[in-house]
Amino acid sequence: MQYLPIFFKLDAQHCLVVGGGAVASRKVALLRKAGGSVLVVAPELTSDLAEQASAGAIRHHARRFLAEDLDGVSLVIAATDDVAVNAEISQLAQSSSIPVNVVDNPELCSFIVPSILDRSPVMIAVSTGGASPVLARQLRSRLETLIPSAYGRLASMVEEFREVVKERFSDPDDRRRFWEDVLEGPITELVLAGREAEARQRIEQALAKGSAKQSVGEVYLVGAGPGDPDLLTFRAVRLMQQADVMVYDRLVSAPILDLARRDAERIYVGKEKNNHAVPQEGINQLLVDLARQGKRVLRLKGGDPFIFGRGGEEIETLAQEGIPFQVVPGITAAAGCASYSGIPLTHRDYAQSCTFVTGHLKEGSLDINWAQLVQPRQTVVFYMGLTAIGIICDQLIAHGMSPSMPAALVEQGTTRNQRVHIGTVATLSALVAEADVRAPTLTIIGEVVNLHTKLEWYKPADHVYETEFSSTEK
Repeated sequence: MQYLPIFFKLDAQHCLVVGGGAVASRKVALLRKAGGSVLVVAPELTSDLAEQASAGAIRHHARRFLAEDLDGVSLVIAATDDVAVNAEISQLAQSSSIPVNVVDNPELCSFIVPSILDRSPVMIAVSTGGASPVLARQLRSRLETLIPSAYGRLASMVEEFREVVKERFSDPDDRRRFWEDVLEGPITELVLAGREAEARQRIEQALAKGSAKQSVGEVYLVGAGPGDPDLLTFRAVRLMQQADVMVYDRLVSAPILDLARRDAERIYVGKEKNNHAVPQEGINQLLVDLARQGKRVLRLKGGDPFIFGRGGEEIETLAQEGIPFQVVPGITAAAGCASYSGIPLTHRDYAQSCTFVTGHLKEGSLDINWAQLVQPRQTVVFYMGLTAIGIICDQLIAHGMSPSMPAALVEQGTTRNQRVHIGTVATLSALVAEADVRAPTLTIIGEVVNLHTKLEWYKPADHVYETEFSSTEK
């Protein structure tokens, strides 16, 4: 280990920055954020530093570096473009046992500045020992996706209760177990979801009964998006990786399922035409039963759970049964498939409104306000309409839509197997049969479809058709 990772308390400490350029400006911002009192020595300053000096936020000596500038300094950063000056500063500082950093020159440093993930009071520093700052930044970026910004609020709440917990549990092992139960359970999730008042109440209740162990688990209703795993939210990925059991639908792609915890139990409850693996009422009860076993339950649904996903019915049952839950929105299929096929859902020249409609047949028919769907200058998107595509097109034409209205079928949208079939309302039915179009497929109808040829940007390379979903039924 070449460097000892430490955290330097700079509150009101005198810090020296030599140099007045853009790099110096970034270092000054970092030192000030940590509470340091900053002196900048440089003949000229960037406009940003000049403004800070004028406002009294930093001190400035408009000249070159002098040895006496190090008097009374707790830390120094050399950020000039003069190699000789930087070397002089390093030598003088180290001979006086003053920590010194010379930007982009590890050999002259007694300390280096890591890449920082700031979740104050939680601070995470990533360093490659100066070997590759770019790699350090990339590693920090990956950590950004795993550690929500709300962890700072969580740490502050823990600190708020620290002394009370110490008084309640005299045994260090009891304290440790208490905090483990707090930080690994639903209390943490309440804080991360912005429900801090409820989290405080839960901690107080746990203190009163002497344990934070939860007898009831929690349900995470998570939107998996249209198929591309890169479209998942940070929160969705985090919850997927901590759930004990995953209850998932047919329209969740295999690459997304692979992001869940490897040892999590998997329960398939997908619905296909004339084949419901588990009826909706059974799914609702399953979520309740699993949570009552103390499990963290991931309910993973394609697209967004509140757009034709029956998520509202599921959380209604959870609420009635007193089961804690949270909802994580997903990119709905309409938004994802339209974007990846180069078809804007709205456009100033073509459509000023967009309507989402379910094309799911019930007893062989569709109960839809067809007249509303044939209004001018709007886009209509049908979910689950592949089986009923003939009825949909016939009804639209019968209610006044032009047979030549542009239409698109987006098959397995956003995945590497995406196929976009362009036609008209009059030709869609034949197109489904000719191109062997399979579910999941979204139907987009409107003048905006004309933009596909011009705006198409997503073209998966080496296309080989193989379903990434649980079924190929239409």
